[in-house]
Amino acid sequence: MTKEEIAFTRGGTEALQNLITGYRGLTPGDAVMFADLDFHSGQSALKWLAARHGARVERLVIPEPATRQAVLDTYAAALSKTPRLKLLLLSHLNNLTGLVVPVREIVAMAREKGVDVIVDAAHSWGHLDFTLPALDADFGVFSLHKWMGAPLGSGFLYIREGRLPDIDPVFGDESQRADIRSRVHSGTMDVAPILSVGAALDFHETLGADVKEARLRHLRDRWVHQVSDLPIEILTPEDPSMYGGMTAFRLTGRTSEADNTAIVDHLYNRHRIFTVRRGGLAKGDCVRVTPALFTSAADVDRLAAALRELKI
Repeated sequence: MTKEEIAFTRGGTEALQNLITGYRGLTPGDAVMFADLDFHSGQSALKWLAARHGARVERLVIPEPATRQAVLDTYAAALSKTPRLKLLLLSHLNNLTGLVVPVREIVAMAREKGVDVIVDAAHSWGHLDFTLPALDADFGVFSLHKWMGAPLGSGFLYIREGRLPDIDPVFGDESQRADIRSRVHSGTMDVAPILSVGAALDFHETLGADVKEARLRHLRDRWVHQVSDLPIEILTPEDPSMYGGMTAFRLTGRTSEADNTAIVDHLYNRHRIFTVRRGGLAKGDCVRVTPALFTSAADVDRLAAALRELKI
């Protein structure tokens, strides 16, 4: 990766929208695809792109319960059965359930079919132990203010060398067409978050990506394993390659927005435990739990105890 292949943005969402809406590879009758677990702003941008170019939108459903092979088989089938598919949105670690998918293998399958992939790594960057080249993607989006710990308003997009002409300059920016910075063009932006990125990266490297990943995974395992005997669906599998710290759960049979909002409210109002409801999953809403590096073992033990007494 070189500096000519990245451009700072005001977050992962801006990076994602710029790559999708600037994509030039569609003609009428082509198809774009996203999964039910992909970020809603990415789904919306793909719908906009398809409508603009007379393409159609295809939606893929990630299997529940998920396994590595089931996810690979699902993407393989979708790539084979979708005629004129040109662009795939692929979340490395999605923001709904925390499921991690085998990006490199899916990108390779897509490339064989002539399908471009935009990898959304906003929640995996600084969370999991990996490098950008390991994804082998031509296009990617990353947040710096999530797990990397830089201030709000910082992220970046990646375009592999040689692929810049396949993404339009933002709003027809003609000043630097051969420069990746023309694919952002945020105007006069707050530079303070960007100036802080170096310190955030230094802190990340001091801790070590492997140590951060292990810590976050340990916190997830600690509460999940304490409630494994309850009628609770854990939406990440026990395969360590498929989760980090974020994990969602669903009480068996409780799939509505109202059900899961009630659980979130109960956990906060009664126990001061902050969780979030997430919707958009094909099989219904869920509650996402997101420990941070500063979260203690006692904190997740409190969550497990609260779930054991949950009667909503």
